[in-house]
Amino acid sequence: MPLSVHLFIKADTLFVRLSGELDHHTSFQLRERINSLMDKYEIRNMIFNFKNLSFMDSSGIGVILGRYNQVKRNKGILIVCELNSMIEKIIKVSGLYKILVITKDEEQASNYLGVA
Repeated sequence: MPLSVHLFIKADTLFVRLSGELDHHTSFQLRERINSLMDKYEIRNMIFNFKNLSFMDSSGIGVILGRYNQVKRNKGILIVCELNSMIEKIIKVSGLYKILVITKDEEQASNYLGVA
């Protein structure tokens, strides 16, 4: 299943909703789209919604880690939400669990950032 990406900005926060598979075939394009928005707008925080993400490999971890470093430089926060059990396991095994903020859903993430 190809990757479907829905991006939108609210205040200084980029919302990234992913459906399908985030792998080495799709991660480069996602990285480029996010970087372009971060360069164009003053993005400080990022919320990744994985509700409809069915697969992620190590290149997906790389995308998340790279965006985490970008928002950290902007003194922002990266939040991931709506993790299914497979994606949650990948995030735990990769060690990202220790550095990311994880919330139940976008509403909780928005409240955490004060973007509600």
